[in-house]
Amino acid sequence: MFFSTPKLQFPVRVDKANPIFARALQQAIGGVEGEIRVMMQYLFQSWGSRGPMKYRDMLLNTGTEEIGHVEMLATAVALNLEGAPLSLQEEMSRDPMAGAVLNGMNLRHILSTGLAATPENCNGVPFNASHVYASGNIAADMYANVAAEATGRALAVRLYNMTDDAGMKDMLSFLIARDTMHQQQWLAVIEELGGKEAALPIPNSFPQSQEKNEFAYAFFVHSTDGIVPEGRWTTGSSLDGKGQFEAMISKPLGQVPQLAPARPDSGAQAEQTSTQPPMGGTVPSLTGL
Repeated sequence: MFFSTPKLQFPVRVDKANPIFARALQQAIGGVEGEIRVMMQYLFQSWGSRGPMKYRDMLLNTGTEEIGHVEMLATAVALNLEGAPLSLQEEMSRDPMAGAVLNGMNLRHILSTGLAATPENCNGVPFNASHVYASGNIAADMYANVAAEATGRALAVRLYNMTDDAGMKDMLSFLIARDTMHQQQWLAVIEELGGKEAALPIPNSFPQSQEKNEFAYAFFVHSTDGIVPEGRWTTGSSLDGKGQFEAMISKPLGQVPQLAPARPDSGAQAEQTSTQPPMGGTVPSLTGL
């Protein structure tokens, strides 16, 4: 159940309308780094949350906050579109170099919405919910949320640096600050769950005795020269304190795949339906691997 108020979460003003910036703002609405993504991610994580109710409530509150962010950005898009040319003739009357504005706009802002925002990215691609992650594992979801807020904050910073409109900078400054808090709160959950030592590996409910433990903390080296990159991930104690990092030269441990012949009614060539080596070739040997 949700309640609403006609007032925005934070003031949105545009000192000078810019339809090109309206297009850029669409990325913050419907892009992979945008507010629709985190809004749906937090809400679906909340609605499927099992365990302590406080995590469900936290996610629900933050997901609801993100609805307000979408509203703010949609308002900013509409305000930036006010006064935008609606036809090529109107554009030509303003500037002999016709198309300077129209060619940079998202034309759906004219054709589909009549100068309003759309649920899509800056290139007009509709939002894709496949970017919404709600695994049912609280630790996995918190790490996914940190990544979402980090990329969202990077986008907001780029938008802030893209405009010289004081009103837009003010709004984006607010959104950047909220991204800061949200990164902190998701990491605070990890800390409350016992920190990375207790949370990792995710899920921590699977017995590690059932893993192939010789590979659990090995960094596979695939470079042809066999040079091992020197880093925190190749030597020393693992981050969960349950193993030791090591570098391992990667080598094939499996067999050469041998599939059954094609079925005669599968549409394959006749030679493929035979158990004999195809097309006069030979079956690869395992010798020397």
